[in-house]
Amino acid sequence: MAPAADRLSSQRAVRLYPPSYDIRVETLPIPEIEHSDDAIVKIQLAGLCGSDLHMYRGTAGLTEPCIMGHEFIGEVVALGASFHSGSTGRPHLYSALRVGDKVVSPFTVSCGECHYCRVGFTCRCVESRLFGTPMTPGGQAQYVRVHRAGGTLYSLRDIPNGSSLADSSLLLLCDILPTGVFAAFQALNHAKTLPFTTRRPYPLSASLSQAGDVSFLPFSEEDKSLTMAVIGLGPVGVCTCIALLDMLVTRKLKFNVIAIDPNEARREKMASIYAIIGGNQSFGEIQVADTSNVKELVATLTKGVGCNAVLEVVGNTSALRLAYELVRPFGCINSVGVHSDHAVPYKGVELYDKNVSLDFGRCPVRAMFPMALELLLKRQDVLGSVGGETSLVERITGFDDAVQIYDDFDKGKCGKVLFDPWK
Repeated sequence: MAPAADRLSSQRAVRLYPPSYDIRVETLPIPEIEHSDDAIVKIQLAGLCGSDLHMYRGTAGLTEPCIMGHEFIGEVVALGASFHSGSTGRPHLYSALRVGDKVVSPFTVSCGECHYCRVGFTCRCVESRLFGTPMTPGGQAQYVRVHRAGGTLYSLRDIPNGSSLADSSLLLLCDILPTGVFAAFQALNHAKTLPFTTRRPYPLSASLSQAGDVSFLPFSEEDKSLTMAVIGLGPVGVCTCIALLDMLVTRKLKFNVIAIDPNEARREKMASIYAIIGGNQSFGEIQVADTSNVKELVATLTKGVGCNAVLEVVGNTSALRLAYELVRPFGCINSVGVHSDHAVPYKGVELYDKNVSLDFGRCPVRAMFPMALELLLKRQDVLGSVGGETSLVERITGFDDAVQIYDDFDKGKCGKVLFDPWK
């Protein structure tokens, strides 16, 4: 089956040549259906993500060229034989997806059928592949082949009021917004955070039992307040703060959130966004801090106790070390940053003596789509714009600028950029 309605045979794509820093815009064959579960998607927008820098800088250990990009939205232009109205016993898109449908893709393949997908751990699907690798060419191209498309893709026909969403904001669903929601959700639902959200002492906070020890004093007012830190205010960090604020206010929890980054421009953007989304709620506030003074701020806010949870969204050892120094005894560190092969900067005795829980890993984006979509619809005021003071997306450009954009992004000279492959 030909991949495009116009039967073109070639496309433009952004390709990385190992070992590092070698981005080229090339003319390559358009992908074709190779398996009955495949779909070919004509790309409308593709994102440049901080995780792409691991490939670009050579820390991912690539040994062969690959088409970059794991964030993309587009239109289905070809489907394999598995897609038909009579399909049963499989993810519903195998019976519902049609050529011409607009779709959003998570950054990894998810079959929707294995044990991990069935229980919601879609990032650990047995068929999992990361887009933008030699095995699975990415979305910084004019067309992309999506493996196991019936379990991977999300059709905009399934989104109520989807037509009201800007394409640039839909692209945030591919990775950064679900990852931010995931980080906030994980922290607020951790067993060590539950006493502060349920107002019941541990372990009753996570138990159905109504039994309690009457020798304990009841919660004081300070016991009812959560102090949480977010380390890293790139696009994922900002999404984490937006999601965390929404969850805390929705649950009517008292809180302090400290948003941390050494980059002044990022701190200013977060402060500007909070000025919009903070509203008139009286439950707490987000305070923006530099890495140089955040320890003193946390000590002041918590009377020296530390944060209930620290959300690390950078992906390096210095951020992990700072997280440990900020977290309180019996607290948790939730890391969604993409890490390299460096050792975790803690000794076992440090974790043991402080009763610190570590929660690491990739966001199960396909499972998080509904929660992320709900937030996207609610917060179009900051998630739906491009190029403004509070916009997560700085600009949309064509592939002709790709080499310079990668260099600028690597050096911190620009924020999140989207590629329009037809520009």
